[in-house]
Amino acid sequence: MNPEAEQPDAGMQASEQETAVTPQAAASERTAVPRAAAAVKAAPQRKAGVPVWRTGKPDAFLAAAVDVARTALEGITSASDIGPHLAAKSEGDRLVTHLFESRLPGYSGWQWYAVITRNSRSKLVTVNELGLLPSEDSILAPEWVPWAERVRPEDAREEDHEQERTVPDAQAAGESEAEPETEKAEPVQQAGSPDAAQADDGEG
Repeated sequence: MNPEAEQPDAGMQASEQETAVTPQAAASERTAVPRAAAAVKAAPQRKAGVPVWRTGKPDAFLAAAVDVARTALEGITSASDIGPHLAAKSEGDRLVTHLFESRLPGYSGWQWYAVITRNSRSKLVTVNELGLLPSEDSILAPEWVPWAERVRPEDAREEDHEQERTVPDAQAAGESEAEPETEKAEPVQQAGSPDAAQADDGEG
């Protein structure tokens, strides 16, 4: 008896093991897809206009220049409208945005910002940009929706009913304008009446 014929081929064993593992891997992949979709749906939707900040450590020298940023903002608004310092966000190499709470009436939840920068190996801070930015707590207008998407079926039905009411009114108004005005007929004087006698005397 040939002992090599009784032993199964190593390649066949490996293929059988792969075949046995493949359904489990497919099941795990099918389970992972709904989980990923659920995670996407669960993520909170960001408001339009709210900035997305970069993640990174800001320049240490620029991050400490809070007074420079506040002084620059006082050049465009009153000092009482600028609240406490909130954060220093990195915008790139030697580029930092300082955020301050807004106390401006009507802009609750907004933030004053001052973008500052400096040259390499320089201690001179330069102010690039100033202004107001919304945050997640700001009251903002809703996102613009095209008119075709804003029209609801009930709106279209109300418009049809309105047109049905206005068409008969317009027709009635046109008919009334088309009717001619009737002239008043003058009264006919009968013979022998006092008015007729007076008319005859006047002619004589």
